[in-house]
Amino acid sequence: MPQFLAVSVADAAALALLNEYFRSPELSFRQSHGSYHPTYPVAEQFVPPQGLFLVVLDGQAANDAGGAYVGCGGIRRLQTTTNEPVCFEVKHLWMQPRARGRGWGRMLLAALESRASDLGAAEMVLDTNVSLSTAGALYHSTGYESIPAYNDNPNATHWYRKRLSAS
Repeated sequence: MPQFLAVSVADAAALALLNEYFRSPELSFRQSHGSYHPTYPVAEQFVPPQGLFLVVLDGQAANDAGGAYVGCGGIRRLQTTTNEPVCFEVKHLWMQPRARGRGWGRMLLAALESRASDLGAAEMVLDTNVSLSTAGALYHSTGYESIPAYNDNPNATHWYRKRLSAS
């Protein structure tokens, strides 16, 4: 089973995973979908109560070495008016290819949603690119609905929202 550890986005494990994510082949969008422009997370946006960043530890990947980091993802609070529900955005949800197919990405997303709820979130939003069809399928299967663009992310072609149930 994976472990989800909260770390700074400046942590060595987080930076290594983010670097690998930004170099991953799936981010080499087909020309018709534009090209990917890496944007590293701003550390202050991923510190409670504004957000957090999780790394995924596979404790069985390297039994005596203490495990191996195989994925990451973060949440950050978006600015809303007093009349709007508290909203957090999912950022940089990613699993290494060797860790895929185990349901860990789904578990990571659920952990991020739970932590966001603990921080007061009533809803989650995220964006993705149409070429990342596996990510889009994950979001749809976990209750995210397509919405109009809420940001101007040059890498995004699809935007999603999910209302969190009250605790």
